[in-house]
Amino acid sequence: MLRIILNKKPVFWILLSLPAILMMRSFYVGDRIAMDMLHPTGEWSARFMIVAMILSPLLSLLGPRPWLSWLIQRRRALGVAAFAYALLHLAFYLIDMGNIDDIIAEFLALGIWTGWAAMLLFIPLALTSNDASMRALKAGWKRLQRLVYPAAVLVLVHWIFIHNNLGPALVHFAPLALLVAARFFLPRKSAFKGA
Repeated sequence: MLRIILNKKPVFWILLSLPAILMMRSFYVGDRIAMDMLHPTGEWSARFMIVAMILSPLLSLLGPRPWLSWLIQRRRALGVAAFAYALLHLAFYLIDMGNIDDIIAEFLALGIWTGWAAMLLFIPLALTSNDASMRALKAGWKRLQRLVYPAAVLVLVHWIFIHNNLGPALVHFAPLALLVAARFFLPRKSAFKGA
């Protein structure tokens, strides 16, 4: 029964939306101000991006698994959720800054322009995360989706320099880096031993 419910697309979208719903409620009732919303919205965006990105390396290393196939079927939804949380992050940044002069004044700071650049890369990824774009772009669709890799590097740099703290960013990004490296450097057949 639970499996049937979770397999429904609207249910999966509700699950992806729960952190945003809880955060927005907190903001709406006045428990949080815009500045308080910056870190959690950015973190959730990064988390969903990372989860979407680790699925192919996991498939390559582990081989087919029911849970992995289930997630891969929903990878585009995870990517779109990452973009939606990035949009929320941007919206709260603009609210917190309050005026264009302050935004321009800090634009060239490494922790700021990397966030803007990552957002620019996210836009075509999100806009083409649909069946129609896949059909129209054909082989070019996969090439376009590879923009997620430079976007991820930009997000990592953004996170490190905004918070001036390497630790939390590495906790999130280290598994992705290790899995991507393993995908290219470990013999694939060894990953299937004992599977």
